[in-house]
Amino acid sequence: MTTVLLTMVALSAVAGVIYRVTVGLRTVRFKQNSHLCRVIGALGFLAILLPGFAYAHGKVAMEEDPCVQRVGGNLVHFNAYQPQHAANAQYCTEIPAAGDTFLVVDLVDPSLRTLPMGVRVVRGLSETADNQTVADWPPTTHPDGVVRGEATLAQGLYTLIITPEGLSSSSYLLRVQQLDSATLARQAIGPVTLLLLLALLGYELSKSTHWRNWRGFDHS
Repeated sequence: MTTVLLTMVALSAVAGVIYRVTVGLRTVRFKQNSHLCRVIGALGFLAILLPGFAYAHGKVAMEEDPCVQRVGGNLVHFNAYQPQHAANAQYCTEIPAAGDTFLVVDLVDPSLRTLPMGVRVVRGLSETADNQTVADWPPTTHPDGVVRGEATLAQGLYTLIITPEGLSSSSYLLRVQQLDSATLARQAIGPVTLLLLLALLGYELSKSTHWRNWRGFDHS
């Protein structure tokens, strides 16, 4: 929710800047080279902004990663794989297709690797729905720090429960072949901002004396 809120604020700010520039261009007569300066400024802003988006989507702090949970105060990391659909893709709580799914829990904190660890997957949102269990891996230790299993998941919602011996359990909500508006909004941040900046750049170029002179020379 915080990410979506920040996205809306950022897009509103960019839209406000574009609006003010557009109104200013209609009411104020600039010097001949002012359009070129704004074009260069827009290109510079775009060059600074795009790496930031790449970093935001490609590198996430451990504590902010939705794939990370705390089990008894210790960190675990979850991933799902469906090589029959995409050989190299890995997913977290949003699994795009139904079918055979490899489920992997990485025990980030070494202290968890000496504890018997059980994992269960149930259909729905309730951790106590025993009659809806689709996968159940009995408690055992994992010295390599990786809990692996496979389950056949149909379209719908599931809960993956991690239960270490002697510690409180933790769970992940898995959405299989579901549309998630929050994820779509996060994915749209970069493209929408890029389109707004390109629109501003195109407007500035269309008003530039240098651009008009170049077009006139090209047509002649």
